[in-house]
Amino acid sequence: MNSKGFVIFAEGEQYLKQAYLCALSLQATKNSFPVSVVTNQSINYKHKQVFDKIIEIPWYTQAKSNLKSENRWKIYHATPYNETIVLDSDVLVLQNLDYLWKSFSNYKIYFPIRVFTYRYESVTSDYCRKVFSANNLPNFYNCLHYFQKSDFAKEFFAWVELITNNWELFYGHYCSQYYPKEPSMDVTTAIAAKILDCDNNISNNFSDIVQIVHMKSQIQNWNTLSSRWQDRVGVYLNEEAQLKIGNFQQNTVFHYTENDFLTEDKIRKYEQCLKI
Repeated sequence: MNSKGFVIFAEGEQYLKQAYLCALSLQATKNSFPVSVVTNQSINYKHKQVFDKIIEIPWYTQAKSNLKSENRWKIYHATPYNETIVLDSDVLVLQNLDYLWKSFSNYKIYFPIRVFTYRYESVTSDYCRKVFSANNLPNFYNCLHYFQKSDFAKEFFAWVELITNNWELFYGHYCSQYYPKEPSMDVTTAIAAKILDCDNNISNNFSDIVQIVHMKSQIQNWNTLSSRWQDRVGVYLNEEAQLKIGNFQQNTVFHYTENDFLTEDKIRKYEQCLKI
């Protein structure tokens, strides 16, 4: 087993395209560690150039939810690495993340609990996260998280598996207010932490180890709500794969959230930048 690496979960053709763009963004920012994809899709030649390993989703059953959460717990078993940073497929990495491995080494598992707007303002609104605030659940974001193989992580992800496979039962008990309509990894991992009473050991209220820009439109601190952030602000990706949203250069981890953000033109610019 290799020591460290990134893993992206990609169930379905759209998510594999996103995972490919995410892997390109890791290459463009000169991250030193390998990137693997866990998928149920066939892989073409270009994919093979950017992924260290291509791993079939183990014990695969087709996800029925929009969020494709039902198989996500399997990353713990599928990863080829002793230490893993998991990235959502709809993420662009716009900075070198090599520094994270030293910071994360103090944890067996780590989940961010704060995110930022594209203007780098701290998100304080719970508009999209009322299930967490109303039910006193830790406010975990799974779009980037870390774990290392250990007895503690094995126990934690065993609970994640159990909750995922019985999500209506567990959500009914722990999410009586704002009960989710489908399983969510953010909610599931929060419940697992609640059961194990370990949220203070796997997150940090006082330090942002990694800064994540989260592009849900309702949390951008705009005066009026908008259903789509791309209808509200311009997107500019240049030939050097540098991204601006409005007038703000993006230099961190960018969770774009809207599937149609991914275009063939963005993929082309990254491929040309990397000479793929």
